[in-house]
Amino acid sequence: MSDTEQSSQERAVDHDRQESDIETGTDDLLGRRVGHVAVLTFNRPERRNALSSDVYRGFANALPMIAADQDVRVLMLTGAGGAFCAGGDVKAMNERNKAAADGGSSPSAEARTADLRRRQRQVSLALQQLPQPVVAALPGAAAGAGFSIALAADIRLAAERAVLVTAFSGVGGSGDFGGSWFLPRLVGAAKAKELYFLSPRLTAAEAQSLGIVNQILADDGFDEAALEYCHRLAARAPIALRYMKENINRAETVGLADALDAEAAAMTRTMSSEDHREAAAAFVEKRQALFTGR
Repeated sequence: MSDTEQSSQERAVDHDRQESDIETGTDDLLGRRVGHVAVLTFNRPERRNALSSDVYRGFANALPMIAADQDVRVLMLTGAGGAFCAGGDVKAMNERNKAAADGGSSPSAEARTADLRRRQRQVSLALQQLPQPVVAALPGAAAGAGFSIALAADIRLAAERAVLVTAFSGVGGSGDFGGSWFLPRLVGAAKAKELYFLSPRLTAAEAQSLGIVNQILADDGFDEAALEYCHRLAARAPIALRYMKENINRAETVGLADALDAEAAAMTRTMSSEDHREAAAAFVEKRQALFTGR
């Protein structure tokens, strides 16, 4: 490797570690960018990162910015304080129920449905449709809607101590945030029904054996290891990654002929990119390719 090539790779590594903030508009969902990786962190550790109106607002603010940022190649979604996300805030639900029982005002069923539909689209649908790959890094429990949101990611990493549970049957709910759409595609309809009906607490190893978790990382140093995984992913050709995600998402809803036609268009586009030319040259020269997303 020449001195110029080594200097270029060192600059690329340095860029991968530069940090800046992503403005979410709330402390309940923190945002930062580390090189080419955007990181969104559920930040209500005192409630095991249960969802809140501010969390939804944070997603609504941050995800469109991330989607439009060509310099962001991967999104990592994780949680603070040793948990991923406990889902709905059951304590807050109980308080609202008590207030309504005492004669307090309550929104109509139609208004609540419309609000939930909007939030689900701002979070689960937006994650699934985000151009960049999404990695859910689970340092601990992912339950209820938190589990559903993890399922909306493209890849799931779990700490050894992580526990995953649908949880809805335990609170008398049917489920939300897309779990009933994502889970059967990973484990099959019959297993998904069992996991919803009986709500067993899955260990990380059990979730991996079912195909829900892609990789298990050690508890110690989990955050750093998960971020390093995302950096390795971000080092891949970003245009190709975006088209791969688009192709696979599309394949859920179209026939083979349409999928083949879309693959042909995407392959032509990616093989015409500067990144492809760089990758071919790097292969011949036996060096690591440095992708620019062009």
